[in-house]
Amino acid sequence: MRVHIREAQARQRAALSIAGIAAGIALLVCQAPAWAHHAFAAEFDSNKPLRFDDATVTKVQLINPHSWINVDVKFPDGRVENWAIEAGSPNILLRRGITRDTLKVGTKIVVEGYQSKDGTRRANGRDLTLPDGTKLFLGGSGGEGAPYEVQRPGVDTQKK
Repeated sequence: MRVHIREAQARQRAALSIAGIAAGIALLVCQAPAWAHHAFAAEFDSNKPLRFDDATVTKVQLINPHSWINVDVKFPDGRVENWAIEAGSPNILLRRGITRDTLKVGTKIVVEGYQSKDGTRRANGRDLTLPDGTKLFLGGSGGEGAPYEVQRPGVDTQKK
């Protein structure tokens, strides 16, 4: 009888150990999104502002925690580079008038922001100007604040 009790207790301890390990792994996996989020200064350089006057949207990813707008940038020398522009979350962009319909592939835009510290073709977007001259704040993690924080699309968006 004692042998059966000991075996049962050993199985119970093993089951609890496995459950503890599984809970620990689940906790680590759930923390990954928090680790992925970053501050502006961690990736972008406020001393490297950029402005792309001839950018064409190639891809829009409205995803959390930051959306991404990929653009082909044409430079005066004829060279074309594809850049990834970080913007705010889909909810922030929607409140500022940026939707899937606002930014379709092929749309010509002007983008202002800050280059990544590692020198790659990534930037934190600050402002986006549409073909009709409407200027929208991209709502990323920009270093200079949000001058159009309370804009309402169609009501108080800036015209060129």
